[in-house]
Amino acid sequence: MFQWYHFDMKKSRMINEWVVDFLRQHPMRANSLIITIYGDFIAPHGGTVWLGSFIRLVEPLGLNPRMVRTSVFRLSREKWLVSEQIGRRSFYSLTATGRRRFEHAYRRIYDDPRRPWSGDWHLVISGNGLSAQQRDSLRKELLWEGFGLIAPGVLAHPSADSESLMDILQGTGTHDKVVVLQARSLGALASRPMQDLVRDCWRLETVTADYRRFLERFRPVLRAITSSSGVEPEQCFAVRALLIHEFRRVLLRDPQLPRQLLPGDWPGDTARELCTALYAATHRGAEEHVMRVLETADGPLPPAAPYFYDRFGGILRNAEMKVSAS
Repeated sequence: MFQWYHFDMKKSRMINEWVVDFLRQHPMRANSLIITIYGDFIAPHGGTVWLGSFIRLVEPLGLNPRMVRTSVFRLSREKWLVSEQIGRRSFYSLTATGRRRFEHAYRRIYDDPRRPWSGDWHLVISGNGLSAQQRDSLRKELLWEGFGLIAPGVLAHPSADSESLMDILQGTGTHDKVVVLQARSLGALASRPMQDLVRDCWRLETVTADYRRFLERFRPVLRAITSSSGVEPEQCFAVRALLIHEFRRVLLRDPQLPRQLLPGDWPGDTARELCTALYAATHRGAEEHVMRVLETADGPLPPAAPYFYDRFGGILRNAEMKVSAS
């Protein structure tokens, strides 16, 4: 059970209420939320923090010390985190495997993967050389990556990332047991048969509903933050953490199809615009809070790595330049 954290009421009441209501109405797994925070906040600052300071950081998100300790222990067993004991303090870092998993999953968040599409497809054809376990594992990973099952034993994607695909094949041990082809659509890219194929193989109506709920949940807090001068750093941290956690959840269900194959009223682009705007509006306050609360073995966190400011097309770098010039 989450314990509800009560913000200082001198802070923006609307944002306080929004955070508490969001946590109450949308329960989330502690393990998953901790990985979101490690990836979004901690990785750019070196990736290692003292557990005691991390517990203080996540308190506003309803995570009590026992929940955090249990979760980081499980994440260590699952090879997401690794611990180091220095004196009486435990410091936790993303493992190399955990960092790769994070970078793979979050590539979709910070950099819109949709590119101009010329009609090319990636096909993965599995024959009889796979064990049942390998077949299930490969199918699960490819469906998670956005592939669709277009025929028995044939999964396809119209704009798959070749590097990510090869990582999946290597990771499932199927790289030498399946046929990988590139094909090209002949004729109109968005023909009626193509639209029928997309409708049958990808459940876009579910993703559409997820994006619309995301917009409904976060539009009010974006309006509140952009119209208020009393937003505290702690509130910025809480909003940004919930924003990225929820946007990640929706994105991982989005097959990332080319725009030519999406419905005309596709809400994914609007959701990305809102996420970008709210991230930019909260990032300075959130970073201030994280730098004040978190500790490493050497003291305060180091500054964020340069790649942090490249997120969302460099909007954070542009915002910093405007502040410096003012």
